[in-house]
Amino acid sequence: LSTFRGATRRCSGHFLTSHFSQAARRGERPGGEELSRLLLDDLAPTQRLELLFGLSPCLLALQAARRRVSRLLLQAGKAGLQGERADLLRAAEAQGIPVLRPRRQKLDALCSYQVHQGVCLEVSPLRPRPWTEDGEANPGDDPLQLWLVLESLQDPRNLGAVLRSAHFLGVDKVITSRRNSCPLTPVVSKASAGAMEVMDVFSTDDLTGFLQAKAQQGWLVAGTVGCPRPEVSQYSKVPITSCLDFCWDRPTILVLGNEGSGLSQEVQASCQLLLTILPGRQLPAGLESLNVSVAAGILLHSICSQRKGFPAERE
Repeated sequence: LSTFRGATRRCSGHFLTSHFSQAARRGERPGGEELSRLLLDDLAPTQRLELLFGLSPCLLALQAARRRVSRLLLQAGKAGLQGERADLLRAAEAQGIPVLRPRRQKLDALCSYQVHQGVCLEVSPLRPRPWTEDGEANPGDDPLQLWLVLESLQDPRNLGAVLRSAHFLGVDKVITSRRNSCPLTPVVSKASAGAMEVMDVFSTDDLTGFLQAKAQQGWLVAGTVGCPRPEVSQYSKVPITSCLDFCWDRPTILVLGNEGSGLSQEVQASCQLLLTILPGRQLPAGLESLNVSVAAGILLHSICSQRKGFPAERE
């Protein structure tokens, strides 16, 4: 009996793929009657794959085509699929990706009750690319390059929010430390609104060596610190300045540190300058710094707004 059911499912799946492909060629909008034909599947877990969830991450993952996609899981109401969900279904059909309609309870459990918006993709993992100097840009290629270096960011939602801001504001490259850093998980992709799917994220085992090499090549390596106390500013070996006073006049690498401890001593010593965000009032103990993703957005906007033709300047 189980063998018969398995054969029935495979035949039905072939029929559905053919049916949707024909509908797409006729220009019909997916949804309604077509959606009702999707199989209610038991969604047995697939080894070595992960579940990407959320509309934007799934759409951008299909467009970027960096991952191997096993199947698309779609949930919809009686009205069927419209807008971006319909686009997602068409894109999956065009790539020959099986589409299934799971029960809401099953989809919730598979996503560990994250906000999936009724859309999930079973995909191969996405990993940072190992850093190599071969073929990379030199400072002279563009005087206003901006790279973002992340040392030991561990919270996936922080990492995702930082990547979203970096992509939005025009950062050219992102490099992470391989040690003690959050991997590129589906939670990171969701927090980045899918920016992780289209950005080039690199990693290196030797962050200090990387920064020192870039400084020798003519890059400005600017670290970040929380609001410094007067005694810290007085004895710091690396000059500290407000991000509002920073002049971006050469290729720059901005370095952000761990959520709790900030930059390590080795990395901070490799910086030529430390940027800080000055508060608007006297702060009690424990509130002298910002969340790293919020700080990243402020610092990046402060730097990128100096770029000629930046939208804020045109306004």
